[in-house]
Amino acid sequence: MTEVTLTPGEKAHLVELLSAYVAEELDFELGRFEAEFLLDHLARYMAPVFYNRGLLDARALLEKKMDDYTEALYALEQKPGPR
Repeated sequence: MTEVTLTPGEKAHLVELLSAYVAEELDFELGRFEAEFLLDHLARYMAPVFYNRGLLDARALLEKKMDDYTEALYALEQKPGPR
């Protein structure tokens, strides 16, 4: 399984979001270490699900575009002239 790699800025932003959510919704303050640990855990087990969903969405878009291209190619076909 490929691990999700976040830039330090992305990780800091997500830690802030996670900490704010837990504080607001659960009325519990997470320290930076705990928030980073929770983020790492969520990323390890949940990121593949979201990644796979993204792949499915990308695949559906690509298939639609390929259908469009196929139709465009058929439209370019020429009929032989009368004899």
